[in-house]
Amino acid sequence: MQKTCYILFMLLAVTLTAQTALYNSGNLRIHENGNLGFHTNLINEAPFDTNLGLVGFYSPTELTVSGTIVPLFFDTEIATENGLHLELGIDNTNNTSFIVGDILSPRTQDNTYYNFLKNSFYLGEGNLNKIDGYAAITNKQNFIFPVGDSELLRPLILDSESTNLFAKCAYFFENPNAPVSRSGNFDTDNTARNIELVSTSEFWRLESTVVSTVNVSWNARSSMESLTDDSTTLVLVGWSKLGNRWENLGATSVLGNLEQGFITSEPFLPSDYEILTLGSSKIPFEPLARAVVRLENYFVSPNGDNINDTFFVPELENSENNIVTIYDRYGIKVFKKSNYTNDFSGTANVGNFIFNRNQGLPSGIYFYTIFMIDLNLDYQGFLYLTNK
Repeated sequence: MQKTCYILFMLLAVTLTAQTALYNSGNLRIHENGNLGFHTNLINEAPFDTNLGLVGFYSPTELTVSGTIVPLFFDTEIATENGLHLELGIDNTNNTSFIVGDILSPRTQDNTYYNFLKNSFYLGEGNLNKIDGYAAITNKQNFIFPVGDSELLRPLILDSESTNLFAKCAYFFENPNAPVSRSGNFDTDNTARNIELVSTSEFWRLESTVVSTVNVSWNARSSMESLTDDSTTLVLVGWSKLGNRWENLGATSVLGNLEQGFITSEPFLPSDYEILTLGSSKIPFEPLARAVVRLENYFVSPNGDNINDTFFVPELENSENNIVTIYDRYGIKVFKKSNYTNDFSGTANVGNFIFNRNQGLPSGIYFYTIFMIDLNLDYQGFLYLTNK
C-alpha cells in the first residue's frame, strides 16, 4: 500500500522586500516518502526537526533560509541557479543532492553553516554545485568537506584519529596577509625556520579538536610556481594560534606537478591553528621514504575497442609484487589493487564517498602511484580517463 504524506503546519505567506516567503510558525513535519518543495524563501521560527522524506529548494533565482530555529532535514535537494543563501543553518541527517547551484553561507559569520550529521552524505558536488562558505559535521570521524568559492570546488579531506563531535571548514580564495572575509592578519613572512614560502593566494579554515591528517589540492589558480620549482617540496602549513606564525605541518605524500596535484599532511591538531594553506619546505623534502620516479602520462578509454581499455603500465611486468593506487584530482582515493595486472578500467573499488560505482568514474584527470615492493621502487604520474 502506498504511504500517504501528511504535513501538519501553520504557514503564512509574507512579503519581504518584494519577495514572498514561507513562514513556519507551527509544527511542520514531512513523513516517510513525503516531498516538500520550496519555490520561495523559508523563514523558520518553529521546530522543524522530525522529518523523513525529501525537502527540495527549487528556483531559477536565489532562495534564502532565515529565522531563529535551525531546521533538520532528512533528504535535501538543491536546484537554485543563483544559490541557496543561508542566513540560518541547516542540519541534514541523510542525503544532500546538489543539482544546480551552490549553498551559500557567510564567511564573515562562521556560526551559520550547512551541517552533515552522523550518517549523512552528499551527491553531485562540482564547481557549480558545492558549499560556498562553511560546511560542518557532527559525530563523524572522516569527511570530505565539499567547499569552495564562487568558481571552483576546493574540498578538504579530514581523516581524524577518532570521532569529531563537531568540526567545520570553509575555503577562502583570499590573501592571508589581508583577508577580506575574516579578521586578522596572517603575515606570510612570519614563519618557522623550516618554511621557505607561504601561499598568498588561498587558505582553508578548519575547526576540529581531534588529531587528524588533512588532504587538500591545488590547481593553476593556486600559483604553486611562486612557492617552488619542485612540487615535492610542498607542505601544508598552518597559522599557529599560540606562536602567531606559520608552522610546517609536513606532508606524508605529494602527488602531481606545479599545475595541479594534492598533498596529505602529517597528523596535527587543527584547533591549534587559525587557518591552513600550502607552502614550501626549506629542508629538502621527500614525500615518500623511497625516491619517486615520474612515469609518463597514460590514456584510458574503456569503450570496448581493445585500445587503452585498461590502465597498462609496462614497468609492472618486472614486478609481480606491487600496489597500484589511483586518486581523482581532489585527492580522493578511487582505486587500489595489490599485485596489479591491468585491472583498472575506469571503475572505482574503494572510497566511502563513491556512489554508483558500476556506472564508472567520470572522465577527467587522475593521479596514480605504484609501489613495486620487490624492487623497492615508487612511481607516480597522471592518467586521463574518458568513457568515449
